[in-house]
Amino acid sequence: MRLGVIDVGSNTVHLLVVDAHPGASPAPYHSQRSVLRLMRYLDADGAISEEGVRRIIDAIREAADTVREIGVDDMIATATSAIREAANGEQVLARIARETGVALRVLSGEDEARITMLAVRRWLGWSAGEILLFDIGGGSFEIAQGADEYPDVQVSLPLGAGRSTINYLPEDPPTRESVSLLRAHARAEFTRVRDEVFADRPRPKRVVGTSKTVRSLARLVGGPADPVTGDLAQLHYVGLREWEPTLRDMPGSVREYLPGITPERGYQIMAGAVVLRTAMKVFGVDTLTISPWALREGIVLRYIDALDGRGAEPVREHPETA
Repeated sequence: MRLGVIDVGSNTVHLLVVDAHPGASPAPYHSQRSVLRLMRYLDADGAISEEGVRRIIDAIREAADTVREIGVDDMIATATSAIREAANGEQVLARIARETGVALRVLSGEDEARITMLAVRRWLGWSAGEILLFDIGGGSFEIAQGADEYPDVQVSLPLGAGRSTINYLPEDPPTRESVSLLRAHARAEFTRVRDEVFADRPRPKRVVGTSKTVRSLARLVGGPADPVTGDLAQLHYVGLREWEPTLRDMPGSVREYLPGITPERGYQIMAGAVVLRTAMKVFGVDTLTISPWALREGIVLRYIDALDGRGAEPVREHPETA
């Protein structure tokens, strides 16, 4: 079957169309994205402005038109932190449904962490063992850990790359003082959740990073995945630390020309680097493995699992041995 997924995030509205059926890996058919940068359209009360709402509606309408042109068997539409945490989020959702005909399902931060962990586990396999997951979005930063397809513990923090840029690094390029303030705030938050939520977890066998921000930083610092060997890209703490001063001294319009950094990420990649490096420091992580599968792929996998709700048929005894 052909499935469409519309994901409304803080930075983009992303449409992913895949061919999927139980027992097989989903095969990408079409992908497109519209840049939003919704954090720039929040007013002093935390509500999305009229211009921001219009940008969301236009992007969703474009994605829905593409879905109709392609033809899909089913479509899932989700929204994450930008709409979830907006003061006028409910009104925005109602208006989107009224003007586009698309009803968005709003995922909680915990939902994001759980669904992303499912995607990571399916990509890496059971041999990856205990996984600690870092997922940076535009509005939130999810951390999850566990040895199964769904995490045993998960937490969502308002430390996404876009939100951190707006709240702590408004200057372009940022000042040393503002970077220090962001780092101190992130350190306090990560230390709190490490001690309160993750204290009883075993040491992870592998630490995994997901999201476009993490993938961009990995491409900048450590290079891409190896298409020949299949080895995944990695991001090393030391390399991130060495790159940070360079990123800090560049305006966003220059950062977007760096390897792996796209125009929609240039303005917020500095905050993403600061927050990610702080998380790695607090949790004692030297190296992140980068998973190419994340939230959208997890949504597809959950849908496929539901199609195959009976699970595998039990193994029957051979009549001669019964």
